[in-house]
Amino acid sequence: MGAILEYKCPCCSGPLQFDTDAQKMKCPYCDNEFDAETLKSNDDILKEEKPDMMDWSSQPGNEWMQGELEGQKVYLCNSCGGQIVCDDTTGATDCPYCGSPVVMVGQFAGDKRPDIIIPFKLDKEAAKNGFKQHLCKKRLLPKAFRTDSYIDDIKGVYVPFWLYDGSAYADVRYHATRVHSYTEGNDRVTRTEHYGVRRAGSVKFEKIPVDASKKMPDEYMDAVEPYNYDELKPFSTAYLPGYLADKYDVSADECSKRADERAVNTAVSLMAESVMGYTTCVEENKNVSVRRGKVSYALMPVWMLSTKWNGKNYLFAMNGQTGRLIGDLPISKGKFFAWFAGIAVPLMAVMALLFG
Repeated sequence: MGAILEYKCPCCSGPLQFDTDAQKMKCPYCDNEFDAETLKSNDDILKEEKPDMMDWSSQPGNEWMQGELEGQKVYLCNSCGGQIVCDDTTGATDCPYCGSPVVMVGQFAGDKRPDIIIPFKLDKEAAKNGFKQHLCKKRLLPKAFRTDSYIDDIKGVYVPFWLYDGSAYADVRYHATRVHSYTEGNDRVTRTEHYGVRRAGSVKFEKIPVDASKKMPDEYMDAVEPYNYDELKPFSTAYLPGYLADKYDVSADECSKRADERAVNTAVSLMAESVMGYTTCVEENKNVSVRRGKVSYALMPVWMLSTKWNGKNYLFAMNGQTGRLIGDLPISKGKFFAWFAGIAVPLMAVMALLFG
């Protein structure tokens, strides 16, 4: 049976959760607060926990569950004894029976332990309010989609990221022009001067983020950036209770290509921005090399909402630190045609006046 860690209040034994306002562990029963640093000793078990202890299906006597548990792991809640079944990347969740927040120890043990973490700064209520404000701006949204029944399903998830340090050397050549126009007698003369322009230099990068979870769409995780790295903390499982968390399932080597691409694109963009004073500037060729440095494993806070509308899936993501939000929204056909008719009639009237 997989080992789990539960944070209990030293005063009343209630389940501790991380409080975003206080940025401390808080007991919902006696309201006592505790610094995450004071509870760091709980993480000592991570140095000893072995990954194979987490897989119940490999234990003797459970062969009959092999097919059913493929890609899943089973844990036993310390509070109520209920079985917690989740996929093999889940690192923190709630017991479905008693609601106790639990941390799956083996998911963050040994070399799977994150280096750093940004704790959630926005709680669920703040995330819901931000989402509601986003919906208020969408005139064509179906009325039923605005109900709280959808928004209540929003979940806080610590998403695994690799953060890459390194540098890029870019050597870019451009064809640039300066265009001058002047009057000579009765003629208007345009003169175009052509130039070969070169820009070269090195750009240093720190902590280029690339999400390391197959579940998370890369474009969504890119869109909720940036994060404020000033609030990075050394990793502790004390930040996890009350939220979901995943361990990485895409390696640092697999993600490095995306980090390299971001470094190259940024370096080339900076070279182009330095070319000024020309009428036109067209890139002719470039040579960019990337030198990789330190790689850190981090957990980043994201509020996620996945829902269905008329058989179609819609996914939303919000930065749990800054509130930056991205997502797709359904469109009410009735509102769309009403809106289209509202602008079409005045437009036709104007056309009639102009061309009638």
